[in-house]
Amino acid sequence: MSALRADRTVGVEEELLLVDPVTGIPRPAGDDVVASAGGDDPGAGGVEHELKREQVELGTEPHRSLHDIGADLRALRGRLAVAAADHGLRLAALATSPLPVRPSLTADERYERMHRLYGMTAYELLCNGCHVHVAVDDLDEAVGVIDRLRPWLAVLTALSANSPFWQGADSGYASYRQRVWSRWPSAGPSELFGDAQGYRAAINRMVSCGAALDEGMAYLDMRASRQWPTVELRVLDVCLHVEDAVLLAGLTRALVETAARDWREGRPAHDVRIEVLRGAAWRAARFGLSGELVDPVTATTVPARTQVERLLAYVTPALEAYGDVETVVVRLKEVLARGTGADAQRAAYAVRQDVSDVVADAVVRTLH
Repeated sequence: MSALRADRTVGVEEELLLVDPVTGIPRPAGDDVVASAGGDDPGAGGVEHELKREQVELGTEPHRSLHDIGADLRALRGRLAVAAADHGLRLAALATSPLPVRPSLTADERYERMHRLYGMTAYELLCNGCHVHVAVDDLDEAVGVIDRLRPWLAVLTALSANSPFWQGADSGYASYRQRVWSRWPSAGPSELFGDAQGYRAAINRMVSCGAALDEGMAYLDMRASRQWPTVELRVLDVCLHVEDAVLLAGLTRALVETAARDWREGRPAHDVRIEVLRGAAWRAARFGLSGELVDPVTATTVPARTQVERLLAYVTPALEAYGDVETVVVRLKEVLARGTGADAQRAAYAVRQDVSDVVADAVVRTLH
């Protein structure tokens, strides 16, 4: 058995909402807030605008330590919160807006092309994800990892679920962002690629048939980054709590290392059918951790806690190699005990049945 690598770096990108402090309604001030936060200075880094003006994005540096990931996320959230306050707004780590909103497009030629081509899918879209980047050696290793992690991605969606409300009503889903995002023709689970050549051919076909404008719009659940030597996980809601983002960063890195070892040692990827992966993604979005999830390898449903325990057992050797076992286990227990961001949002709403309370509660949790 080949040795586990203990030096893979991990980085996190988050998208967040800018909201009115009184009403909780998202406000179109992304460019102004990013400029105030130093995002217009190429040397500052860390923050930038997103597709819609009601959003901002942050990105950590790559780190080996999960503690450093948490510190970076807190600093960046704090930096954006100060900039938002300068414009009379608040920052909220919500994956969808609980209150009704008509989002507005950020001025950008590429974004304008997306709006023209994809119509209402692009117009209605206002949702915030968390993307985790993990270092890989090359595209061959990246594809080996992507192929082998397909069965595990839905349980990560369930752990991150933080978007039960849509346009002022409870959607019935723990992660309605997942359903909104899946409207893109280039989004969702992928078939097995096999190797780097197969991956490149698949991406090129997506672009040539119009499912994606370019490689950057290949919104697969997991993909090779076009900018960095990383694999990029894209199935997560932005997390209400920084601790949950740190947990998911740790689990993702451990999954990548475990899958990379399986690839190096010639263990084949499970050939799970695409409709089973879609069903697993739907169930994770619908129920989060409160119901049953799909075990894609057997195509059966199991209690969410059981699938989480299987995931933990699968990655424990990698967690040990990184020194992350205690951090991940403690934070995983916290999530299982208190619930996800979706549970927190519903609890805030239950007090007065007022959706604005959901946003006010999220504003506080975003910085704690």
